[in-house]
Amino acid sequence: MAEATERDTAYDVSAVRAWFPALEGGSAHFDGPGGTQTPLPVIEAIADALSRPLSNRGDVTPGERNAETIVAEARRALADLLGAHPSGIVFGRSATQLTYDFSRTLAKTWSAGDEVVVTRLDHDSNVRPWIQAAEAAGAVVRWADFDPARGELPVDAVRAVLSDRTRLVAVTAASNLIGTRPAITDIARAAHDAGALLYVDGVHYTAHVSVDVEALGADLFTCSPYKFLGPHMGVLAGRPDLLETLAPDKLLPSTNAVPERFEFGTLSYELLAGARAAVDFLAGLGPQHGATRRDRLVAAFEALDHHEDGLRRAIEDGLSAFDQVTVHSRAAERTPTLLLTIDGRDTADAYRFLAERGVDAPSGSFYALEASRRLGLGDAGGLRVGLAPYNDAADVHRLLTNLEAFLRRA
Repeated sequence: MAEATERDTAYDVSAVRAWFPALEGGSAHFDGPGGTQTPLPVIEAIADALSRPLSNRGDVTPGERNAETIVAEARRALADLLGAHPSGIVFGRSATQLTYDFSRTLAKTWSAGDEVVVTRLDHDSNVRPWIQAAEAAGAVVRWADFDPARGELPVDAVRAVLSDRTRLVAVTAASNLIGTRPAITDIARAAHDAGALLYVDGVHYTAHVSVDVEALGADLFTCSPYKFLGPHMGVLAGRPDLLETLAPDKLLPSTNAVPERFEFGTLSYELLAGARAAVDFLAGLGPQHGATRRDRLVAAFEALDHHEDGLRRAIEDGLSAFDQVTVHSRAAERTPTLLLTIDGRDTADAYRFLAERGVDAPSGSFYALEASRRLGLGDAGGLRVGLAPYNDAADVHRLLTNLEAFLRRA
């Protein structure tokens, strides 16, 4: 069995781990793709927001001003994280909710016979809302397929289903099931050449890669702070000029200003405070050079990628010794996320076996139904092993040691 080793890097995983109270429970968490653990600065920011006067936004009372400040700071933080403009940052309950909202809004601009492209690599939250919106508008759904043997979604697979009637292409920046990172900039170019908008699910991607929505070519991009050390909520980064052209269903007295016109009801101010704190925490993970928070975030994700890539390779080296294990994460460009199946064994049993020994690596298809089915795994999926900023070499050793024990068990 291969031993995991920390690579020579500025990334200090021991110092990072000290910020996470949940790690005191003793488990090795490989369940980050479903939601990461929370560092103290995020917890404290949420508590601080709730401890101060808080009210509906305004500029008269302390509570109103506190709420206004929290929202403005959160927009700036998420804009820095995503390489976006604060006026294009929309907050919601979840990425799924935001996608449903925008699918209904965009569908108002579609006509019968228009076309929408979805992929079989995506999480269902970037598939079903578009299918349902297309059906309501009389639009046609076109499917872009990925290669199950290599786990790749070729640009040509998307280009082949585009036409002059394509109105939107919905694609993931990284598969939450097998980690594949499609060539989004090339897909964006193809979509825009066809006159279509590009809607990118960046939920899994944002946890591992320095995002630049403008460079990616995404017109609309979603992410979820709870996948990158923050609270449970959703964020959408849109081109401000595009948002100005969209008219969502909304209450008559609510503002028509962008981006607020897309945020229904009162925002969860405490969660926005936590999201801002998560971005600041991420910005502190790498070398502290650079004049801006954006500069520090780019450097931090470079250090994080270096750290996670070393652990991923150690896991893959260890798994290569297990003849019964098949790794379905094979794309050339991918996140540190591995989907495993075991010959003759149910990965749900492996999940329970590992959990009893303090190793959390869940089993399932994780809402990526189309991808799981295309891989020949049905709706059951497999065992997913995902890395997060707090994973270390000891975690990897525990995973491999206990997985080997499961395989040896009759």
